[in-house]
Amino acid sequence: MRLDKRYLVLAMAAVLVTGCSSDEKEGLGDTLGADASTSGYSDGSLSGSQFGSNGFNSASHLGPEFSDPNNPLSKQVIYFELDSSQVKQEYVSIVAAHARYLASHPKQRVILGGNADERGSSEYNIALGEQRSKSVERMMRSQGVSASQLEVVSYGEEKPVAYGHDESSWSQNRRVELGYQ
Repeated sequence: MRLDKRYLVLAMAAVLVTGCSSDEKEGLGDTLGADASTSGYSDGSLSGSQFGSNGFNSASHLGPEFSDPNNPLSKQVIYFELDSSQVKQEYVSIVAAHARYLASHPKQRVILGGNADERGSSEYNIALGEQRSKSVERMMRSQGVSASQLEVVSYGEEKPVAYGHDESSWSQNRRVELGYQ
């Protein structure tokens, strides 16, 4: 009987781990409150090669416009203000450029990876990352991008690009990354 209990404990642990890794985010948006918005912070100047280091494919398989620093398509990171999921005006043209590209390339897919800084609970940061990704998704959908081309993912605070514990680092971690597939 002792051996059976060990299997039961292992099975329960597997179920718990599987449940914690679920991509379902139902109800998490409710934890944000009414003042959450999606606003950009910086100039979104990280390139596809830097973006690829976070687990997404780099933009190297795309056209030369993605590596031209003067082209808005080379900017694949949208930054946000603290506790905000509203896209700032300075990022509207970048999102619009990506939307135009996607609308004219219907087989191209993008993962919208939402991130948050380390402040706040894990649940709050997952919800905020999702709201940020959904804000970018809504803007792209309103400009003709198909839902099948977009995948919303939230990493919360789990994939920082800056590891400091100051505003400079936090501002780099409040972002949505566009990962072309």
